[in-house]
Amino acid sequence: MSRVIYIHPNGERSEADVADGQNLMMAATGHDIEGIVGDCGGVMSCATCHVIVEAPFGEQLPPPSETETQMLDYTAAPREPGSRLSCQIVMNAALDGIVVRIANPQL
Repeated sequence: MSRVIYIHPNGERSEADVADGQNLMMAATGHDIEGIVGDCGGVMSCATCHVIVEAPFGEQLPPPSETETQMLDYTAAPREPGSRLSCQIVMNAALDGIVVRIANPQL
């Protein structure tokens, strides 16, 4: 298990232990972390799992797919450097301690 730190819009932190292979959207909803909606269940059709990945972890992720890039253009919160869909971030040991800010609003 690796640790994910979610930063809420109010600055509060929530931490979760996440199994390798699980995406950060499913981890958030499974740990009742507020702010990650994930209406579509992780198929990149809603963009309600928008997060901003803090350095240096963004550099460790594969680049977003064309579909993810397009969906990030339609998020409710403005796109920022480091914006990603948490359904597309799959946990692995190299990401242990990853910090993501939950975008606000999601809807």
